[in-house]
Amino acid sequence: MQYKGRVEYAGERRIRERNKPYYRLAHWPIWIWVFFLAPGPLTFSLFAHGFSARNFAWLLAVLAGTGAAGVCAQLPGVELRPYILRFDEDKPNPLYRRVCYTFAWNAVLSFALLNLAALTIAAVSGRWYMKQIYTYAYFPLCAVILLLGALGKLPRVGPSTKGEGTERRYFYGSVWAVTVAQTLLLILWKLLPSTQTAAQIKLAVFVGALAFMGWLAYQGRLYRTRPILPGEIMVSD
Repeated sequence: MQYKGRVEYAGERRIRERNKPYYRLAHWPIWIWVFFLAPGPLTFSLFAHGFSARNFAWLLAVLAGTGAAGVCAQLPGVELRPYILRFDEDKPNPLYRRVCYTFAWNAVLSFALLNLAALTIAAVSGRWYMKQIYTYAYFPLCAVILLLGALGKLPRVGPSTKGEGTERRYFYGSVWAVTVAQTLLLILWKLLPSTQTAAQIKLAVFVGALAFMGWLAYQGRLYRTRPILPGEIMVSD
């Protein structure tokens, strides 16, 4: 079926030869958040019980690691100049991009899938197993996602950047959908009790938000979710 959503043309995009300091700095918190979320059970503990000494220690490690990588221009968007200029060019995808976007996919997919599983169980049975799910299921799921990334089977983590014009919309569309759905779920988690009826409401809102934002992304109505058609030059981060 032919795509009927909004598109962009590479030849109409403004060329950016260098990334300005504020642009590079603005991308650093993104990667801090991505890697801070990596130990799922520790992240679950953060949202369930608040900030702990272990969370603080891990945050310091992430700040140091991503800070060093940023200074060496080894984080997407933090480079001195954009790495990708021609979106359909068969150009090697650097290791740092592959690693960063693999962990970003883990942050996007793992928490959404585990929360969906916990909500479904609670909506059907009335019992919550969120802690058990994060304790026993997070790392196997994370390992699968990291393996897919290592094999280049996820968007934006392949050995080549040739499909960047399309693959980036899958990534940003997923980020939009999961971020909005998770935010709404967190609000409902704080407002509603831990009952079966409340779980059904949370599940409906969560799935509805994922579906609605996914539809908007498919239509190209969200930032960076429009496919870029072949043309002259584009800039990506």
